[in-house]
Amino acid sequence: MEEDYGAFIEDRRAEILQRVDASLAVGGRTRDEVELVAVSKTVGLMQVLAAIDAGYRVFGENRPQELHRKLEGLELVQETRPVRFDMIGNLQTNKINAVLGRVELIHSIGTMHLAEAVSNRASRRLDAGELAAPQSVLIEVNVSGEETKGGFSPDELRRSMDGLQNLCGIRIEGLMTMAPRGDKSRARACFAGLRELRDELRVSSGLELRELSCGMSEDYEIALEEGSTIVRLGRVVFDPSFEVL
Repeated sequence: MEEDYGAFIEDRRAEILQRVDASLAVGGRTRDEVELVAVSKTVGLMQVLAAIDAGYRVFGENRPQELHRKLEGLELVQETRPVRFDMIGNLQTNKINAVLGRVELIHSIGTMHLAEAVSNRASRRLDAGELAAPQSVLIEVNVSGEETKGGFSPDELRRSMDGLQNLCGIRIEGLMTMAPRGDKSRARACFAGLRELRDELRVSSGLELRELSCGMSEDYEIALEEGSTIVRLGRVVFDPSFEVL
């Protein structure tokens, strides 16, 4: 069974990469300009190991305890290739200390309160010599305006950029959004809106904002066509029953 699953992961990755290349070609970009995050939050260590063997090097978790469990498990496996973990999804303030120093990038800073909390705790770690650099983060933006989505509204982010830039414990790498599900035209508009907002904020803030994290299993091809630099792929990577359309 493990051998069959490993073969599935490899075959599916090859298909994903073909689709990634085709989508990037629309904008004249290449694969080395994009990070594929294998969202491992719903799978176990064996599936992560199969994904590592297939070539994935970046994984996404949304619960600190599960992140810790996987990191501990990987430490016990000899000759595992180096990988990194990102924190995706909602991060509770009481879980910040559990992820600092363990993840490279936090994808979902969606409020000033959370940004300040991460910055304050990272600053204390920096002062104590426990962190080598400020915590890299993405600012979550609710481009679609859906009430069920988290994040700054575009106008809130415009008003908040000065304050966010002054937080010494974080380094803002870019923006993140989630598109409405089941509507590809609305998804495209959402991704385009994130790119346009990023371009505007680059001018007004002076920040590079290199990363655009948008696109998941159902819509990553559209996101890449619209400029995404990070796509978060869960079911399309790990679930054999997921239908690739």
